Amino acid sequence: MLIIGSRGSQLALWQAHWIQARLETLGEESRIEIIKTTGDKITDVGLSQIGAQVGSKGLFTKEIEESLLAGEIDLAVHSLKDMPTVLPDGLTLAAIPEREDPRDALVGRALEDLTQGARVGTGSLRRAAQLRARRPDLQIEDIRGNVDTRLRKLDEGRYDAIVLAAAGLRRLGWESRITEIFNPSVMCPAVGQGALAVETRDDGGEAFRIAKRLEHAASRMAVTAERAVLAALGGGCQAPIGSHAYIDGETLIVVGAVVSPDGAQVVRRRTHGSTADPVSVGRSLAEQLLSAGGKEILDAVYGAQA
Repeated sequence: MLIIGSRGSQLALWQAHWIQARLETLGEESRIEIIKTTGDKITDVGLSQIGAQVGSKGLFTKEIEESLLAGEIDLAVHSLKDMPTVLPDGLTLAAIPEREDPRDALVGRALEDLTQGARVGTGSLRRAAQLRARRPDLQIEDIRGNVDTRLRKLDEGRYDAIVLAAAGLRRLGWESRITEIFNPSVMCPAVGQGALAVETRDDGGEAFRIAKRLEHAASRMAVTAERAVLAALGGGCQAPIGSHAYIDGETLIVVGAVVSPDGAQVVRRRTHGSTADPVSVGRSLAEQLLSAGGKEILDAVYGAQA
């Protein structure tokens, strides 16, 4: 029986159970082991602040990966957007299943319906920066907690709207609460958003071979390009960087954005290339973003976080 490692949040467990169900259709039995991560343990500090204090890489994956390397679990299920672009030695992304909607969503009120000074909650520097670029009059406030906790805080009147991943809301059955889904040209999504990652040991063993059967080729191509953008920009999962890739026929199209935290500077670029080499397409976009002013923005952000 395979042992699946997962965080204990409602969304993380939904994802783990979804993978468990897919494995069952392949005739494979499994059970889920809940593992608490650093990001789960620190709930009273903003994610960007945690990253500055303890390092942003692997906030929601480190302890799970340690269990994987120790042989305590056979595979791990993550939200791909939480995963650093460089994995620990001995581990690999065995499968990227078919991706959900990668876009960001507003819950509460639509952007144009928010009054001046309205309070919008987000725990993401990327989302906050792009909101400020679009609506500098809004009051952007930090919000932490699982999806259900954030929705409860909204319902209690602490915020006029909150920004969440459309994929998470749909997976948990709360799609009806979405008031607006952002076009990537307005709010460029997080790298890998909407995609799941099935991580195993890089030993070609049974768990790897089984997990590999869950692979969705088009989703892998898109997220590989996005992760190449992030890697080339030197960004972690809490950097004000967005990237969205999709396939049109035989062409891989990648868009990206680098935004200053105050929203005053926005660099957006778009490129395309062959689906056969998503890494090169992603790196090409990163070079364009850096040369167009992204380097100065990121130097200032990383300097402030140091």
